[in-house]
Amino acid sequence: MSVDADLEVWLRLSLLPGLGHQSLRKLLVALGTPENVLAASHRELRVIVSEKIAIAIRSGGADPASWSAVGPWLEDAANHIITLADAAYPQALLEIPDPPPLIYVKGRLDLLGRQGFAIVGSRNATAQGLANAEAFATALSNAGLTIISGLALGVDAAAHRGGLDGASSTVAVIGTGLDTVYPARNRDLAHRIAAQGTLISEFPLGTPALAANFPRRNRLICGLSKGCLVVEAAISSGSLITARLATDQGREVFAIPGSIHSPLAKGCHALIKQGAKLVESAQDVLEELGLSQATRVAPTSADAAKAHPLLAHIGFDPVDVDTLQQRSALAIDVLSTTLTELELAGCVESLPGGRWQRLS
Repeated sequence: MSVDADLEVWLRLSLLPGLGHQSLRKLLVALGTPENVLAASHRELRVIVSEKIAIAIRSGGADPASWSAVGPWLEDAANHIITLADAAYPQALLEIPDPPPLIYVKGRLDLLGRQGFAIVGSRNATAQGLANAEAFATALSNAGLTIISGLALGVDAAAHRGGLDGASSTVAVIGTGLDTVYPARNRDLAHRIAAQGTLISEFPLGTPALAANFPRRNRLICGLSKGCLVVEAAISSGSLITARLATDQGREVFAIPGSIHSPLAKGCHALIKQGAKLVESAQDVLEELGLSQATRVAPTSADAAKAHPLLAHIGFDPVDVDTLQQRSALAIDVLSTTLTELELAGCVESLPGGRWQRLS
């Protein structure tokens, strides 16, 4: 499959080495269209770009070899390239200071127009942190928010799984080309997102996992979102970069508190001190965002939760997790996730000392 002429002019500019997003947008503002940029005089171009870049543009822009993989990639009906000129370009990204001139998309285009919510956190999250991320994501997805994250290990992956389990799915913003899955351990999850959700990247096909690209993609994670929840984060975590970008973009920032002795709670506590909203349930997020029960796109799981067989093992007297595991024979990770889901549904409450109690 060959690349059509309209897309080719965008590729000639966006893939030109040395021409950054900001300079390309300035050229488009000044000259109107990519075609006009390629047809501009040397003098017009030099007002905005360097001598070297002006000469390269006058010579036709990027080498066609740099997009040789695009045609075959677009033969898959699930793959798309969306430019700033396309109606499908996410409106939310137009509100941020540095929107990419084009984005590569794999999966559902409709999710890019939905209300999004970012969930991020530690790559080395605790079992409880993973359970919290997944449970919050499922609840918020069922409330009409598409879950946005970065496909990293830990909290990101848990958030994507929870979003997929809910009604509004998930969008993964990745730091490589869309023909690469990184980290490799998330390959199966990436394939599931491609089939049921959406993967997007601002980086050209063939872009490997470069350290500098991951902080850069964080602005798109929060840019696509109404708010950002940090689940677990050390004080030096990259998740705090995402939270700061969210604040700069005018998005709401939320954080889940943890033990004062846990290094993975330090980042969340720092955010709360700086003004992030402390949340204990998905409902806290919905209320802060002004989303009423009427906005929900799917029934909540409260009725199903009330019939969950684990409740029979909990009873109305406080019980610790070890006892629950013996009674239920559930694996500890499954048990932790289930308890969090039941807590979000209002069926149980956590007590000091790691104990749980059923609510009437």
